Amino acid sequence: MTIDVNVHLSHWPFRRLPGDEPAELVSQPRRLGVQSAWAGSFDALLHRDLAGVNSRLVEDCRRHGKDFLVPFGTVNPLMPFWDDDYNRCREMKMPGLRLYPAWHGYSLNHPEFVKLLRKAAGDGMIVQIDLRLEDERTQHPLVRLQPVAPAPLPEVVAAIPRLRLVLLNHFGILKPELLSKTIAAGQVFVDIATVEGVGGIAKLLETVPAARVLFGSHFPFFYFEAAELKMKESNLEPAIEKAIRSENAKRLLTGSQ
Repeated sequence: MTIDVNVHLSHWPFRRLPGDEPAELVSQPRRLGVQSAWAGSFDALLHRDLAGVNSRLVEDCRRHGKDFLVPFGTVNPLMPFWDDDYNRCREMKMPGLRLYPAWHGYSLNHPEFVKLLRKAAGDGMIVQIDLRLEDERTQHPLVRLQPVAPAPLPEVVAAIPRLRLVLLNHFGILKPELLSKTIAAGQVFVDIATVEGVGGIAKLLETVPAARVLFGSHFPFFYFEAAELKMKESNLEPAIEKAIRSENAKRLLTGSQ
């Protein structure tokens, strides 16, 4: 049994991806034992009408993955009246948000971003920050994004005690020392989608407690099987594998950390 905390609906803006149709996005992970998947929308990257993006996300999750897909809406704290988008996510009973600071152009200590984190923490919403959707070397020449600067994270997290934060695609962005400080600052989790190298997850566990690691595939941008192979080749103890595959995500979702 697996909970995948890192999938996307809709289409990547620059090319079609195998598995980017909703039916396949649901059926392929299900065949491999996924119980549910937390979904954002690729439309949130470039569309300005985030209210429409979030509404379509909820409808697509209901229509194509009822009781399987869990919608995580997006708010851009640099946009006017962003709190309206936030409130709509709350009204649609989303359990959390998925944020894209590199795509929306704000730092991790921007006052409006910190204000958004405080609101989410106060309302018990999970916040996912997507630190790197793709390798900078493969970006479209007209869309060159500045990498997210992660240095403010420990201080920001420590200042918001009830914040439940998931750092998606963190590998290569957060160096081990900073990662360790960020994890220690509060309820911070990471997924395995971009972890690389032989025994990569086992090496990650030298820095991050097993209780703070989540299964994430970054499907359909990455092949779903890649995350499965990372789990298998790391040769984890059964209790640790179960925690990463599902138990940590269940506790995070219910707020029972």
